[in-house]
Amino acid sequence: MELDGRVAVVTGGTRGVGAGIAQAFLRAGARVVVCARRPPEVPLDGAEFVPVDLREAEGVAGFLDDVAARYGRLDTLVNNAGGTPHRLLADGAVARHARVVELNLVTPLTASLAAYDHLRAAGGSIVMIGSVSGHRPSPGSAAYGAAKAGLESLARSMAVEWAPEVRVNTLVLGMVRTELSGLHYGDEEGIAAVGRTVPLGRLAEPSDVGDAAVFLASARAAYISGASLLVHGGGERPAFLDAATVNRETADKQAGDRQAGDMETGDMETSITGTVDKET
Repeated sequence: MELDGRVAVVTGGTRGVGAGIAQAFLRAGARVVVCARRPPEVPLDGAEFVPVDLREAEGVAGFLDDVAARYGRLDTLVNNAGGTPHRLLADGAVARHARVVELNLVTPLTASLAAYDHLRAAGGSIVMIGSVSGHRPSPGSAAYGAAKAGLESLARSMAVEWAPEVRVNTLVLGMVRTELSGLHYGDEEGIAAVGRTVPLGRLAEPSDVGDAAVFLASARAAYISGASLLVHGGGERPAFLDAATVNRETADKQAGDRQAGDMETGDMETSITGTVDKET
């Protein structure tokens, strides 16, 4: 397997996206250590769990030093820990928004600095877990979006400063289906409806993110550093396309002419299929 003998640390790797990343690294043959403040509700087969508060720099450094000493090396750090509650800017004190920035930007910097010497010795890499929230307005999670935008900038600077010994890249995630999806999108019908807004027709699975992270950590990505890889199913359909009325009558008439032409040539199946596709 492509990561045989490699050692990977996944922060926040006990559930959701982090657990999917950890499982992907295990499937690729890596030895995996996950950390979080609390143990996983469902143990990850094959992965070691260590309780760590990523906001405490000394504890983070001690944790990573211990991993490198016990396993003999550290090849990959995946900075996955993060998140935010929904909170409009005016509804929260500055200190609350600052904690969101700390978790999503400062703690990845803390962990990366603590891992640097070990990664340099192994010729390893860092994978930052970013978000499309850092690329577009994020009402209700503005501090989170700002932190994720900063994380990509940080990764690009790290990639230059730490080359050629350490590669640094970012996975920019769209919507991912996890055990917490219901809190954001509602029931199964709501999740499916949200998935239909994505060009690929569904939310990402944690395994989709994990496979992308394994790629960036592998030798196949040996010449990739300072990059941002979009893992968002094609993004979002621009709202103006559905709101615009320009040329709508012409487009509808052309569609009608095509349908009539199909019927005239006896191609009823094509006509019906086209109509159904248009309505759905």
